[in-house]
Amino acid sequence: METESSWHQWKHTLGRAVNLGKAVGLSDDTINNAAYRFGEFFANHFDPGNREQRLLKELWEQGDDHEKRTLAGMLSRMVDSGETR
Repeated sequence: METESSWHQWKHTLGRAVNLGKAVGLSDDTINNAAYRFGEFFANHFDPGNREQRLLKELWEQGDDHEKRTLAGMLSRMVDSGETR
């Protein structure tokens, strides 16, 4: 149960960051570019904390630049939509 909670907490935190970016007037492109840069940073510097984050890291590692940007954009949309489960 704790892993599931931390996954939902991670998505909630990411969603708050996306919503804050929109609230200060950042465009979707700017938010997606930031998500891509954060994805690169986290993939290179942190060990995933749960199985969902492990999957994201493995997908990230297999993707080329275009695929990574697509994944970052999809994650931004997922958390912006309020999806929690």
